[in-house]
Amino acid sequence: MNRRKVLLTGATSGVGFAVAMRLLADPDNFSVYATGRAPDKLWELQSEGAEAIPADVTNMDNMKKVLERIGEPDIVIFSAGVGLFEAAHLLPEESIRMMMETNVIAPIALTKCILPQMMERQKGHLIYIGSQAGKVATPKSSVYAATKHALIGYTNALRMEVAEYGIDVSVIHPGPIDTPFIDAADQTGKYRSSLGKHLLQVDKVAETIVKTIKKPVREINLPGIMGVTSKLYAVAPSLVERLGRKYFMKK
Repeated sequence: MNRRKVLLTGATSGVGFAVAMRLLADPDNFSVYATGRAPDKLWELQSEGAEAIPADVTNMDNMKKVLERIGEPDIVIFSAGVGLFEAAHLLPEESIRMMMETNVIAPIALTKCILPQMMERQKGHLIYIGSQAGKVATPKSSVYAATKHALIGYTNALRMEVAEYGIDVSVIHPGPIDTPFIDAADQTGKYRSSLGKHLLQVDKVAETIVKTIKKPVREINLPGIMGVTSKLYAVAPSLVERLGRKYFMKK
């Protein structure tokens, strides 16, 4: 009866999968409802004790059926996300729409569906996976950065709106993570080679998210130094852009 019900989107890859596995290792405290599109990963999560549900987060009819199936979640982790790193004038229109729909519209629409129940119960925790790109944009990430900028603006307003209802809003802002997302977003491999050892490990990010569930905070920057970088960018943007450009503009 004391177990909290967790809805996790994007649970079939990268950080989402790692978070799901960590929560499943604590069955006394969490019931995990995992959504995603990779059948093999859904099967693996199901075998570990999750309620694994195939779903496309950009299809709200699909997601409403998920909510009808699981009932009222106590915690929602918005981990689904896509990206494509390319010069602005070369980005395919289909990729632009997909990034906007998956990274911005989908979490906003899902939040809208979930909020009334949380407001009525006067409790709940919404955790969004942002990105340092939402604070400091880099070359070839124009649209991806725009989606994360939008998420920051949305969650900052949302946090103030729901505070009186006892609902926590947390945003995790990781830097680049060593996951297949990097390879899918930049198929040239130059992004990965430029960052090298600076890539975050999945387990570190997943551990931070689980800690945030247990002790809600406003936001977390990963690694911690990134919080300093974003503050520096606010006061000296030209300097940060000049220093950072070399990592992302390799030929």
